[in-house]
Amino acid sequence: MEIAIIAHDMKMELMTQFCIAYCGILSKHNLCATSTTAKFISEATGLQIERLLTGEQGGEEQIASRIAYNEIDVLLYFRDTRPSAAYDETGSELQRMCDMYNIPVATNIATAEVLIMALDRGDLDWREVMNPRSEYSRKHKNM
Repeated sequence: MEIAIIAHDMKMELMTQFCIAYCGILSKHNLCATSTTAKFISEATGLQIERLLTGEQGGEEQIASRIAYNEIDVLLYFRDTRPSAAYDETGSELQRMCDMYNIPVATNIATAEVLIMALDRGDLDWREVMNPRSEYSRKHKNM
């Protein structure tokens, strides 16, 4: 599975702790993340993570593009929830795209835990059929 990870600065520590806790499950999948998030997580866990641009430089847009091409199976997106946080148009677009392309998305640790446990049980294997980069789709494309 292809898992995209984004954490705003105020949620970086929480995302890192989450990835430490679920390192064993996450290590079985392909991970990509915005640059700063990837740096924090890989340094704390040793996980191999494809580093995209930082959020400010377009990393969230890169993930949005992959969602549009159905190349992401799960999005873990811990946003800054403070009332003073600026409106995040890109974040709203990411969530809209996840709805449009049926991408499971977690915006908090509780939902992220449910998704990761479901992923580990195989409950999200239906995504393998949808994702053109999956092993399942590559095998069936050549038939």
